[in-house]
Amino acid sequence: MRIRASVAAVTGALALSALVVPAAQADDSNTVSSFTRSVETDAAVDPADDVSGDTTISNVVVNGGKAVIMGATTKKTFTVSFTATDDSGIEWATAVLWHGSTFDNLDGGVVPNEEEAVCTKVNDTTSTCKHTFTVDANYDLLNKHAGGWKVWAIAQGTDADYLQKDNVKGFSLQRMSKLTVNASPEPVVKGKTITVTGALTRADWESNKYVGLSGQSVVLQFRKAGTTNYTNVKGIKSTTGGALKTTVTASTDGYYRFTYAGIASTATVSATGDYVDVK
Repeated sequence: MRIRASVAAVTGALALSALVVPAAQADDSNTVSSFTRSVETDAAVDPADDVSGDTTISNVVVNGGKAVIMGATTKKTFTVSFTATDDSGIEWATAVLWHGSTFDNLDGGVVPNEEEAVCTKVNDTTSTCKHTFTVDANYDLLNKHAGGWKVWAIAQGTDADYLQKDNVKGFSLQRMSKLTVNASPEPVVKGKTITVTGALTRADWESNKYVGLSGQSVVLQFRKAGTTNYTNVKGIKSTTGGALKTTVTASTDGYYRFTYAGIASTATVSATGDYVDVK
């Protein structure tokens, strides 16, 4: 069928790289749009969501249901799976990942590694379909791409019914964060002051380095020696360059760490605890 041939031709040309729209690649800014629009044109559908017949797409899962977290130089492959149904059975399906306010105004996207999703028949009407996507922070991402992404998907039944949705599922693609901690002096006399310092940084996808993150709420936690759970001690905010500094009174042996809850663009992280021996 023409719609399937279009997907094979376009995806085959694009699957060698996961295209988004860094400034240096402005000429490719419509790559994902061109891919999806070519599918839609052959299917004689409108640019928005459309359906013909009883085809459905459900149970969309991106990266096992977890946020996709990318470091400054990370190259990561992950899976997108979904269920497709049609009373005649599923002939084929595919998906694309995109970022932007609307699909017509997307500013980034990733095409799948395969020409079509690998669809495994469950029964006469239902198939589970799976794609893999590869994202390279060195090539594919600008800092503005951190946060909420969407899945565009289309499935077609063997009777030519189809469903196409611009936003069948949302997911998070976040900048990786890092935390350090140092509690001193070590050892310390009981009742004396312990100074705890550290830094909060996150991946910068444009410089491919980790940069300080200031003005963020971070919690100092303590775990008594011989126990397994950390408890909150106090909250502070990161300052210039992501710097962290606070003081506590020494009471008993244990581990101090900072923990950060994250924001939409930036992943949560906890430092490895630093042990203090109290005399």
